[in-house]
Amino acid sequence: MAPVISLTASVEERLRAAIATALPGAGSADPLLRRSDRADYQANGLLALAKRLQANPRELAARVAEAAPADGLIRAIEVSGPGFLNVTLTDRAITENLSARARDSRLGAPFVGRPGTTVVDYAQPNVAKEMHVGHLRNSIIGDAVVHLLEFVGEKVVRRHHIGDWGTQFGMLIQYLTEHPHELERGEGGEGGRASGEEAMSNLNRLYKSSRAVFDADEEFRQRARRRVVALQSGDPETLALWQRFVDESKIYFNAVFDKLDVEIRDSDVVGESAYNDMLAETCRLLEKSGVAVRSEGALCVFFDDVRGPEGNPVPLIVQKSDGGFGYAATDLSAIRDRVFGLKADTLLYVVDARQSLHFRMVFETARRAGWLDGGVNAVQLAFGTVLGKDGKPFKTRKGETVRLVDLLDEAIERATAVVREKARDLTEEEIAERGAQVGIGAVKYAELSTSANRDYTFDLDRMVSLNGDTGVYLQYAYARVRSILRKAGEARPAADPDLALEPAERALGLHVDAFPEMVAVAAAEYAPHKVAAYLYQLASLFTAFYDQCPVLKAGAPETVGNRLFLCMITARTLRQGMALLGIRTPERL
Repeated sequence: MAPVISLTASVEERLRAAIATALPGAGSADPLLRRSDRADYQANGLLALAKRLQANPRELAARVAEAAPADGLIRAIEVSGPGFLNVTLTDRAITENLSARARDSRLGAPFVGRPGTTVVDYAQPNVAKEMHVGHLRNSIIGDAVVHLLEFVGEKVVRRHHIGDWGTQFGMLIQYLTEHPHELERGEGGEGGRASGEEAMSNLNRLYKSSRAVFDADEEFRQRARRRVVALQSGDPETLALWQRFVDESKIYFNAVFDKLDVEIRDSDVVGESAYNDMLAETCRLLEKSGVAVRSEGALCVFFDDVRGPEGNPVPLIVQKSDGGFGYAATDLSAIRDRVFGLKADTLLYVVDARQSLHFRMVFETARRAGWLDGGVNAVQLAFGTVLGKDGKPFKTRKGETVRLVDLLDEAIERATAVVREKARDLTEEEIAERGAQVGIGAVKYAELSTSANRDYTFDLDRMVSLNGDTGVYLQYAYARVRSILRKAGEARPAADPDLALEPAERALGLHVDAFPEMVAVAAAEYAPHKVAAYLYQLASLFTAFYDQCPVLKAGAPETVGNRLFLCMITARTLRQGMALLGIRTPERL
């Protein structure tokens, strides 16, 4: 079906036409339309236009208001203040537009005009290390951005750049080579091999033991570094142990991401090791082109504006003096693969803000090398830190990093208690299922309702609250709407354009109408927090509508049908919006 034009777009079109009619010599002008408490919309653009024309803004506004076409869209236009236009729509226009929206499976959300290919690099756990609270943000934000981009028609290539290469593996493998009995302690019972959380716990123990030796013994440190070179060179014994670590870690990763309700496909896991065969060529190309130079045996890229505390240049080290490759070599090789192999138009990295300098240097190096030209955009979607209630980075009471599994289990436990307290006709199995959906939804919403670049406080008490700006509030709002629709009996949702609308109905309808434009902006700006803000306001407006406008006891059948229609379109919008955030919407709570 043809796309449904939003009411906002329709009003803008009318005002542009009115400006052209009333002020033929003014040229194009943006009405600067905004939602308003004084009317449905307020247009502020005539103030700037009057300044440009050196005219009285109220007089211009009056001329534009008089020239506005009389049709079924606009009921009234009034001049306000120094030259604002307050625009009120007809009730019929609101109902008819929502009715057309309801016939569209996408609720009127448009596809991007010229879709491209975006590689999204997110959810980057490290092999042989337990996932912790720091992995929340890149996983949840990245997953939501993927949903948004795919919804608007962008081709998305997911990339989970897991840490499966580098110094830590030389350290770990060398330790196990010298302490083989430690590996036996990691075997499972009954002659089998441990897996999942048990396997990761064993690997984490081995990592800490090897780290202690690495930090204390210089000779071991040198042997470990030589083992890294052996790994990068493809030594069979070294690779065999490395592969075991990777396989066991993936089992654990999948279990954690499944609990987090984030899809991780094997084909999308392309870790640091995948680019090993490209590293030498990447270095050769950089050195041949003069982008990188040798400095004290290492291959480096220097920048005029990147200097240390004493004013000395801080380089991007692509290859170390011992022949080993740094993170930069891997990241630059990944760029080559994504640009020339995957034909990406945009490279989006969902990475901690503390790595901003590294990625700025990597991107600039790739531009100098010609790998990032005008047709390819590289963006770091930098995110802030998860804080505890004390305002400091989130830690356990002992000062240790919080394990992600423990955090998610506690969220599910808290949410299950809330669901059980409110449950009316749910079985224990249903309570457990809803508890998981509400708990994970609460964590995701708390993450996504904050702009990615800001720090946020992890507070489970607030997250699982039924009141305020929480995921639980939205899920209960959706369940309430579905409950109304189930209780409707023979009454059916039916939009009736002839009915006058109450203020709460108008406010709800106009907000539902804004869904497509919100989605377009959120996708273009990689801003899932704008979806969250929209959904919270939608749920709040529905609560006001529910309190002020009886639905099933509205009296006249046509009023009941029209209000059921508003419930139905609200439920669909809530469900679609929550899906973009990766949050489940239980039918009953």
